Amino acid sequence: MPADPSPGFAGESPARSAGIHQRSAADHPPRGSATSAVEVRRSSRRSRTVSAYREGDRTIVLIPARMSEAEEQRWVSVMLDKLAAQESRRILGDSELAERAERLSAQYLQGRARPVSVRWVTNQNTRWGSCTPAEGSIRLSHRLQGMPEYVVDYVLVHELAHLLVPGHGPRFWRLLDAYPRTERARGYLEGVVAADRLPHLPAARGE
Repeated sequence: MPADPSPGFAGESPARSAGIHQRSAADHPPRGSATSAVEVRRSSRRSRTVSAYREGDRTIVLIPARMSEAEEQRWVSVMLDKLAAQESRRILGDSELAERAERLSAQYLQGRARPVSVRWVTNQNTRWGSCTPAEGSIRLSHRLQGMPEYVVDYVLVHELAHLLVPGHGPRFWRLLDAYPRTERARGYLEGVVAADRLPHLPAARGE
């Protein structure tokens, strides 16, 4: 996937707001994380500030070397939320979400997926989106609000494809392959999952 030409940045201190900090030569080598989408780097020169930025399809989080594992997890979660908020200030309403789904269906699914309703819900904490093909309804978790538009679009296309193919077989993934940012969006969502913000992703290919 191509690198984002406008990477997001966020900076914070456990005590107070702080400026943006770029990676320094004193940073330790990248720490292993749950996925390659989130990379935590510890620095002995960083005393209390925490910052984060996008690097292509990865999110880099810079933290003090003395920080505990529990603090690391908490601050990764905080910084992912801050970056997401910076990248998408405006939240679509239900009517706009439905219009967006219609455009995406026309663009990537030849207009064959025609949902009757598309709306945000607040009771969907174990999945990003869901649909009921018999009713033509699509529901997106409110936890997606504030995430980059291409991520919301991916979940919309995913659920639109389910209106045509209920399962996750080869035919379903051929439909989803039409959306060019599928892998990038999944990488972003994996980063959120790695920060324990959501329990799991939509089913992966082959599941």
